[in-house]
Amino acid sequence: MFRKILYPTDFSEFARKALDYVKKLREAGSEEVVILHVVEKGIVEAYEEAFAWAGKDVVAETEKLDEELIEKAKKQMEEDVKELEGLGFSVKKHITIGNPWEEILKVAESEDVSLIVMGSHGCGRLSCELEKLIGSTTENVVRHAKKPVLVVR
Repeated sequence: MFRKILYPTDFSEFARKALDYVKKLREAGSEEVVILHVVEKGIVEAYEEAFAWAGKDVVAETEKLDEELIEKAKKQMEEDVKELEGLGFSVKKHITIGNPWEEILKVAESEDVSLIVMGSHGCGRLSCELEKLIGSTTENVVRHAKKPVLVVR
């Protein structure tokens, strides 16, 4: 039924709980998982302003920051990939920079997933404590997704 799953992660405790549900879906016949991490564009933009104030080359420093954040995400993603492949899933990895909920919806469409599984909250641009109250990324995905969304509390 849900052959291909999109699992967006910010590596928070909420995302880890959602991963447990993804793993269980293997027993129901799911075959493939697309793991997605989105580096928030707003965070990168905040650093751009700091680089400018410090008199640094904004373009060069931003490119360096992007590479560092992507490398960090790749390393954090490896454990999840190993776990999922160990269960028999085929796994694809995506790391992008942008607005998280918009990127989640783009990847869901381009990969033609059958289900999006995500945590109810994450640690976005706002502090984790405030994000727990709002859950704006998840809310926007649920409101705008054309695919089913399983939200894990």
